[in-house]
Amino acid sequence: AQLSCLARLLAAKNLTADFGSFPPDLLLFFPSKVPAGTCREFYARASRGNLDLLPRGSFRRTRLLRGALTCLGVRGSRLEPQQLGSLGALVCDLEPGTIPASGPAILENLKLCPALTGAQQDALNALLLTGDTAYGDPSSWDLWTLQDLGPLVLALNQTTLSLVAEAVREDFRRSIAAAYSSQGHSQREKSLILLRAFAAASAASHPRLKRSTDGCPFEPITASSIVDIAYLTPEELNQCLSNDVLIENLEAVLKQPIILESTQILKKKVDQLFPSGIPEEQLKRLGMLAYLYTEQEISQWSVTSTDTLSALLSASEGLWEDSQVQQLLSRFLALGGSLTGALLQQIRGEHLCNLSEEQIQQIPAEAIGTAGQLNISPCSQTKKEQLYGKAREAFAILFSTLGPYYCQIRPYLGGAPAEDLKDLANAGVAINMDLDTFLSLNPKELQKLSVTDVKNLLGENLPELKEAENEPSVVSWVKIQSQRELDRVLGIGLKGGLQEPSGTASPACPTTPASVTSMATVPPPPASVTS
Repeated sequence: AQLSCLARLLAAKNLTADFGSFPPDLLLFFPSKVPAGTCREFYARASRGNLDLLPRGSFRRTRLLRGALTCLGVRGSRLEPQQLGSLGALVCDLEPGTIPASGPAILENLKLCPALTGAQQDALNALLLTGDTAYGDPSSWDLWTLQDLGPLVLALNQTTLSLVAEAVREDFRRSIAAAYSSQGHSQREKSLILLRAFAAASAASHPRLKRSTDGCPFEPITASSIVDIAYLTPEELNQCLSNDVLIENLEAVLKQPIILESTQILKKKVDQLFPSGIPEEQLKRLGMLAYLYTEQEISQWSVTSTDTLSALLSASEGLWEDSQVQQLLSRFLALGGSLTGALLQQIRGEHLCNLSEEQIQQIPAEAIGTAGQLNISPCSQTKKEQLYGKAREAFAILFSTLGPYYCQIRPYLGGAPAEDLKDLANAGVAINMDLDTFLSLNPKELQKLSVTDVKNLLGENLPELKEAENEPSVVSWVKIQSQRELDRVLGIGLKGGLQEPSGTASPACPTTPASVTSMATVPPPPASVTS
């Protein structure tokens, strides 16, 4: 959201022509139309940005791809090498049929994709199985081939993997295990996916340690041999790792690449150590084991400090089910905890929305003010209104300067009443609301806005409203507006408004254009809005 606001400010100062000096991430948010003479360079640079900053399927991301395809003259599914060079990661949003149509040249682009859809993965495997790529037939692949495939290895299915020599698969699996301890959280998740996939494709036996005679078929695991855990089956792990060695070296054990079945063994051992309940100091150390606990088990945890809650959320980030997070937060709040801005950042909007209305009401406004940008789109309308009220209170100090205020309040406008939206529209400063934000407004409140209000809210983004004319909230709004006013005030070709009887005087044209750029004081908050 901060990048979006900055991009709008630069566009307002007509600095978009000098896009070469801006980071690629910022270009993703540029609202201006790109001149035809420089569009190839613009999209080539923008395509190197982090596309995950724009939700997949959002209007802004779709418009970016559509603009790039138009600029490059793409007419069908096949992409030429020079077009691929300019599209970069934008290829990630194209239909699966683009992959076989474009051939081997598209593989380098696909490496830039954070994730491929199931259909895209199928198309990728079909292309690789032809053997007509720089990597050759999968049966000829070696360790370096798999490493050169990079992130595409994550998309390989069992058919493709089964063709890779068993020894090569084992070498690659060992290389993943060796690098695991130095990887970040997201990369570790990918490594575990690969380990499971290669384990399913290979039944190769692995070198083991020296046999022992005390129940463990090998030398028992000690603090100095923790790394050997990666080569043990779940059954061997259960036999060779004692409960005491586990708890004394828990952090080191959890740094190893461990498959799901083995984590269940570790959880069982921890529970055996603490039959009366896990102490709070030990909860902080659970790491990825935390997400294995049921809602019922979590409801018994002693989570009283923000440090404990933060440790649990960060350690199992991306693995928690919504119901688990809800139970964890409920337990924390029930024991007297209070959600801070830092915790809200960890919880993220989708989990925040799972809290009850009573729990959301307990969130201090100052926590919203320090939480950064939260995505509250999954929330119910009532919860959106609650969070908007708190955000409005948190950012009240910015009311006198509309630009900074709007940038902070924008993610919460889905809960705004029409009175506040009218204040934004008529404050005398153009906010140039993007279409995604406009479409996220409460449809009932949108119906209360005049044609001039909508024009002033959207500002230079007004022409985009025509592209969204079939959206339900837009259709409903248009139906209750005068068609003559839609034509005279907006002038973008929206149809479906009320037809006036002949002889009826037309409404006056608006006197406050959307392009007003002079600074003005934002009216005070309506008395009806409370937090």
